[in-house]
Amino acid sequence: MGYVPCRAHLGVWCLLWVASACGAESVPGIGPSGKAERLQTNLGFTEGPASGGGERWVFSDIPANRIYLIESQRNLSVAVEPSHHANGLMFDGNGRLVVCEMDGALVIRDLTSGERTVLTDKYEGRRYNAPNDLVIDNQGGVYFTDPRFRAPEPWPQRKEAFYYRSPRGDVTRLGDDLPAPNGIILSPDEKTLYVVPSMQKEMMAYRVVQPGQLGPGRVLCTLKQPAGEDTSGGDGLTLDTAGNLYITSQLGIQVFSPQGRRLVTIPLAEQPANVTFGGPDGHTLLVTARTSVYTVPMESRGHRFSGAIPLD
Repeated sequence: MGYVPCRAHLGVWCLLWVASACGAESVPGIGPSGKAERLQTNLGFTEGPASGGGERWVFSDIPANRIYLIESQRNLSVAVEPSHHANGLMFDGNGRLVVCEMDGALVIRDLTSGERTVLTDKYEGRRYNAPNDLVIDNQGGVYFTDPRFRAPEPWPQRKEAFYYRSPRGDVTRLGDDLPAPNGIILSPDEKTLYVVPSMQKEMMAYRVVQPGQLGPGRVLCTLKQPAGEDTSGGDGLTLDTAGNLYITSQLGIQVFSPQGRRLVTIPLAEQPANVTFGGPDGHTLLVTARTSVYTVPMESRGHRFSGAIPLD
């Protein structure tokens, strides 16, 4: 393993070769196509990577109560502080950053002015537990999860669930029968909603009857388990233009076809929490993994969601 020595603190970047990803199996048309690079380390707990196009992307550091902005892969700055313990992030089709705040809300944050616009912070009169991850559909509606992590006791919603906020602002609870629903994303044609529980090995898929209305859930795939475990779930996920899913897990990023066939596992030096595609050509995985952030070059290209949230 070679490296460039550096000081790992705000504003100074390091590019490290990560030996664990160098030996990863590569699948034609998917990858990886090269070594993983650790761009920054000595962070608290990184989450929610989101690409703003080109080499501009953001991620959350939950304990630090910050959202960081990366530009040209070498410039790191604090974009939002305090972030209300932001977790999942996603840019909508108008370039606005939509944020799951674990302090109980789904919001839009303006990275220039710092303005915070609340999309929803209550369901049936009670605050959410701790919104975790989201995806925006082509109508401008938002699917988001609300598990137990960092929620006050007793849980304000009394259940872990996932929801849909319509473009009009109405919120519907879609499901409350999964143990710790965490990652959430739509298929490229938006006919299937995928939900990743963190406390079971079965990953779930739901037919989208219409935006905000789902058919019964089915098991899409089962995550490969670490030795001695049987209920190790996933965390975040992303997908490529072919609809293959990239699910973060204890063993790394497990890649599955839309039919649920395991294609490859991409290991990293740290357990990944979340992942998205980015880079100038959309062929780079942006990975948040515990105290660090990584990039992994891929043959596959990430799918981009273009829905914009209407605001009055």
